[in-house]
Amino acid sequence: MLGTIVNSAAIIVGTFLGILLKTGIPDKIKHTIMQGIGLSVMLIGLSMAMKTQNVIIVILSLVIGGIIGEVFAIEDRLKNAGEWLEERVGQNQGDFTRGFVTTSLIFCVGAMAIMGALESGLTGNHTTLFAKSALDGITSIVFASSMGIGVAFSALPVFIYQGLITLTAASMKVFLTDAIIREMTATGGVLILGIGLNILEITKIKVGNMLPAIIGAVFLTVLMARFPF
Repeated sequence: MLGTIVNSAAIIVGTFLGILLKTGIPDKIKHTIMQGIGLSVMLIGLSMAMKTQNVIIVILSLVIGGIIGEVFAIEDRLKNAGEWLEERVGQNQGDFTRGFVTTSLIFCVGAMAIMGALESGLTGNHTTLFAKSALDGITSIVFASSMGIGVAFSALPVFIYQGLITLTAASMKVFLTDAIIREMTATGGVLILGIGLNILEITKIKVGNMLPAIIGAVFLTVLMARFPF
């Protein structure tokens, strides 16, 4: 769990550093920084998405996952969680919820979160999560300088998500083949690409409602391996 603990702590520390810098950064510079982050997030997502060796799995995962997400209103539940935290913390800024939801998705969706947590649980090697901690810490500084304290609370889903993977790593190892990890990564990459578009305010994609697509990629990869079309 050490890697996950360090990762969560890096997000919190990065957030408070970003808040300290908030008043010292002109709005136009913050806007440009956010655009740079948005483009960078899109690049990361695109590079992950290109790892797929079966685009049909990615497409079907997104469609099925999106339907499931809409039925269970995952995006709304994430926003409600952010608003609930906002009320408890005493913030009255709309950026709190946006910061919480956006960074929670960015920090949890991706190969580094999954593979780093698995590596940590299976071998006790925390190198990948330490590298992710550095990236998340820097990202937290930038987001917090624009969105405030809500970014810090994304450390909670990161801790729960990565922690559960780490604790159950031994039993999951048998099921997570290279093909499954590859298609999970590719599907997650498309979601991260959507987050980048949202950050740039080009459109508004309900990325939260598509989160089940990652699980869908697992089942579809197994299905197509057994029953190739």
